[in-house]
Amino acid sequence: MIRNAPKEAAVFGVDLGQNLFHVVGLDERGSVIQRAKFRRDTVPAFFQRASPTLVGVEACPGSQWFARKLQLYRHEVRIVPAQFVKPFVKSQKNDTIDAEAVTRPTMRFTQVRTVEQIDVQALHRMRDQLVSSRTRLIN
Repeated sequence: MIRNAPKEAAVFGVDLGQNLFHVVGLDERGSVIQRAKFRRDTVPAFFQRASPTLVGVEACPGSQWFARKLQLYRHEVRIVPAQFVKPFVKSQKNDTIDAEAVTRPTMRFTQVRTVEQIDVQALHRMRDQLVSSRTRLIN
């Protein structure tokens, strides 16, 4: 038997960390049915075994990579900016609140970007830096 086998959840909330990822599964009523901690290398296997569902991730540098990985496993991924999660905080922000925020009908989400879009964005940033340093040099 697999120790942290995925349960049938309506929504999974994921808190991305450096080494540990916290996963919370919520049912249709919003009650917590599963809490688990995973190392970075084992969390994809958990979601590969889980049936396709809604997954909420707070926006951070690794969330784009993680969202693309989960979309390969047919999950619907919603990336929530941190400033939009804050209004739902009752006492302390945690991964359960991240999962609850994903189910709100008026919530705004960040688009999951492709690798090509991220590369173009990096090119634009480099060009902006070159233009600003050229302007500094001229002045």
